[in-house]
Amino acid sequence: MKFEMQKANMLAENIKDFIKFVYKSHENSKNSFFKNIDKMYQIKLLIEEYKFQIIADELLRINRYAWNEKYTYILVDRFIEGLNTISEYIENNYNELYIFTGRLYTLTNLSISFSQKV
Repeated sequence: MKFEMQKANMLAENIKDFIKFVYKSHENSKNSFFKNIDKMYQIKLLIEEYKFQIIADELLRINRYAWNEKYTYILVDRFIEGLNTISEYIENNYNELYIFTGRLYTLTNLSISFSQKV
């Protein structure tokens, strides 16, 4: 179960890093090569709507000292729901949001490792 705790903590850290990356990209978008700032703002809104920060904090909290399987799977399922929406949005606007695909790929593979449907 220690391995599962480490995976959950790694997922939470990657979620936090993704949030920071999106927020920093949005703040610096006026000075960068992004043409349509509104599309980046939409990703930021989706992150807030699906409460990614709360999910990441809870994953870290519950898996700090002991493995809580049931609650971890609930949180990961909520995260996957939001991730699918963001992934679809980025795919539909790939020409302007391609920079997020690498982080999205990492998050998708980490979250799939928790899938109960396997």
